[in-house]
Amino acid sequence: MASLDIIEERSDPAVQRIIDVTKHSRSVVKTVLIEDIEPLLQSIRAGVEFAEVYGLDTAPPPAELLEACEKRGIRVRLLASALANQVFKAEKKPKLFGIAKVPRPSRFKDLADRTGDVILLDGVKIVGNIGAIVRTAFALGAAGIVLVDSDLPTIADRRLIRASRGYVFSLPIVLASRDEALQHLRESGLRPMVFEADGDHTVGDLGAIDERIVLMFGSEKTGPSGALTDIAAESVSIPMNPAAESLNVSVSAGIALHARARRNLGA
Repeated sequence: MASLDIIEERSDPAVQRIIDVTKHSRSVVKTVLIEDIEPLLQSIRAGVEFAEVYGLDTAPPPAELLEACEKRGIRVRLLASALANQVFKAEKKPKLFGIAKVPRPSRFKDLADRTGDVILLDGVKIVGNIGAIVRTAFALGAAGIVLVDSDLPTIADRRLIRASRGYVFSLPIVLASRDEALQHLRESGLRPMVFEADGDHTVGDLGAIDERIVLMFGSEKTGPSGALTDIAAESVSIPMNPAAESLNVSVSAGIALHARARRNLGA
């Protein structure tokens, strides 16, 4: 790849584009800033559309990223460090980032078109937990994730992109109201199973189920809502030391997905 152009003038249109995407007050989110090598690479592999990718003049992008951008026809330029200090001001200055178009929101139909299990998170609001579950769900063959009452207005949230290492664009993630989730569960024909402390099954039983299921998790404090618990005819528990109060929801989801990995990855 040829030597990279350096953006040194504030008048360059890219500078305003970067400033706009970092504003916290945007009412409509059409573009997002994706930073760091792994999230950038995974987003590119997932087919996310980029305006440009940027490095700093003091820290050029690694060859792996340059090759990935070249294959996709994504322009890469360097931002002068002095200009980057002006643009990001009090924010943490990323050494490597891109401006991407936010993909269309996933729909329940996107889950129906896939073969793996569905993860439903009810009232899980900690973005780090959601991001960890996204990575695990992708790695272990889940069809996608439904987020109910997550407080996220979009999956193109910079915190979620960082926490998921960019895998948030690699599988369908549906933001739904509780009523929408309930309707989908009724219409999909999938077998819903809710995780509770004293379940009908243990997590070890999940490997023998040879059909798609919905694995439902609530927050650590309150668990799933009553409406979602009621629609699940079966419950699952994870054997654990009774002296331990609970498991982190991302750990619980990981244990469940591992138990289902042979079926989901095989499918």
